Amino acid sequence: MQPVPGVLHVVSTTDHRGAEVFASHLAAALEQHGHPGRIVALAPGPSSAQLPVPTLGARRLGVGSLRALRALAGRATVVVAHGSTTLPAAALATTGLPVPFVYRAIGDPAFWSNRVDRRLRVGVALRRAAAVVALWDAAAAELTRRHRLQPGRVHVVPNGVPGARLLTLTADGRAAARRALGLPEQGRLLAYVGALAPEKDVAAALHAVGAIPDVRLVIAGDGPEAAALRAEAHSSAPDRVRFLGAIDDVVPVLAAADALVLPSRTEGIPAAVIEAGLAGLPVVATAVGGLAEVVIDGETGALVQPGDVQGLTQAIRNVLEEAERLGAAARRHCQARFELDAVAAAWARVLDVAHGAV
Repeated sequence: MQPVPGVLHVVSTTDHRGAEVFASHLAAALEQHGHPGRIVALAPGPSSAQLPVPTLGARRLGVGSLRALRALAGRATVVVAHGSTTLPAAALATTGLPVPFVYRAIGDPAFWSNRVDRRLRVGVALRRAAAVVALWDAAAAELTRRHRLQPGRVHVVPNGVPGARLLTLTADGRAAARRALGLPEQGRLLAYVGALAPEKDVAAALHAVGAIPDVRLVIAGDGPEAAALRAEAHSSAPDRVRFLGAIDDVVPVLAAADALVLPSRTEGIPAAVIEAGLAGLPVVATAVGGLAEVVIDGETGALVQPGDVQGLTQAIRNVLEEAERLGAAARRHCQARFELDAVAAAWARVLDVAHGAV
């Protein structure tokens, strides 16, 4: 691999998932803010949807991956580790090097560090970082308290999405998007975008849609629960749920939908809810993690408690009745807070501080 100019962004795998996609977008956006760089993945991912990112080895924390990461880090000005296993990888690979690393915490620290052994391991790695970036204020406070971090080393920078391609469509545009996906042009359509994994509780959305006979659901994503969810869809809402599998581009799905649903048990600030807002769609989500930063209950969508299928069902009904008003407010809110350029500018300031701390 060629020498790294500037920032080395590290993601866990090549899978087309939230942290990986954001890292790709941020690496490009930071070029305009004086921080050129590149992105690498610790290992290949198992998903069918892949990003064109070079890999360092066969396993995320394998010896080959860590050696390759250390070699690249030694020629970088700063390393940015984007969630998951990139934290221990960056902490190990940069030990003894004069290059700082910054960790981006993408999830809810109260959920993912709830075991004592994990909390101790994470805390040791976090305290090696020159800076830690949390996505919302409460997450920053929890990281600081839980892992005994110096408050000045924890920064809050929300998730960001390049919004130029997420244009609000007309009714004709929505019908065309549905035709392109092989969906009925008429009727109300919900979208779910994300992994089909236990913590996402997609089954709750299936049960809610099953209780609203005139609503359909399109599901974009893949994961370990795919087969079980297909069976549940056949039982709960026969002929009203369409599974698209993993997709590279969320825009056609959002263009076809009237609202987004996200019934997760835990979240950070997922790009899907920002993308929905920028596209002018309201969101029905659970009040977990940083979702309340994007979804303002009663103003840009609705928030319910995780596991409350009855509450989720009623919230979907209410949001679809006021989709136009809520969607317009969601677009204004997301444009003001979550456009990628403003987020990249905040990241540039963090990188300047981290580099100056070494």
